[in-house]
Amino acid sequence: AERIGRASRRFDAYGRPLTFRISPLSGPVLSKHFDSEGWSTFDESLVMRLPLADAQLDAAMDQIPLKDISRFIGASLKVSGSDVSLRPGLSEIIGAIQPEAGLFALEKGTEPLATLICVHDGDLAGLFEIATDRSVRNQGHGRHLILSALKWARLRGAREAWLQVEADNAPALALYRSLGFDEVYRYHYRRPPGA
Repeated sequence: AERIGRASRRFDAYGRPLTFRISPLSGPVLSKHFDSEGWSTFDESLVMRLPLADAQLDAAMDQIPLKDISRFIGASLKVSGSDVSLRPGLSEIIGAIQPEAGLFALEKGTEPLATLICVHDGDLAGLFEIATDRSVRNQGHGRHLILSALKWARLRGAREAWLQVEADNAPALALYRSLGFDEVYRYHYRRPPGA
């Protein structure tokens, strides 16, 4: 209770609702405590991995990542349907990525179709912000972009790729599993009653 209280004060100082991420490393004691206190559970997600030696990347197109962060952010916001007010925050996050990051966008003319960020860090490649424009989903654009990013990462020495996906995103899960990604673990978030 004392540690939760300290965390609560820190969250309050930032004007944020107290939220805990619960993974298998959290252990059962914390979850039992939250259950007894009536904390809500929300946003279950999966972490998935793919050994790149197993990835079928022969047909993947070689694609050079964008260097123009502004162009990528504009494409990402449009594809995901996010509010343009998120531009400064997304720009700050991308600018703060320390390992090599590939900013991938699939476009038709000037219209973005799909976007993703691939962060290459030694043996690992993390895929983030994977999105396909709602109007062109189920046409293979996401698959194309993911394969290109995985090929890019493997050529730089990555041996394993990983990503996170919401547990209720059935189309994305089907795509990732068809590419060979397997579930490693799940996590979810908890908040106190009334938060």
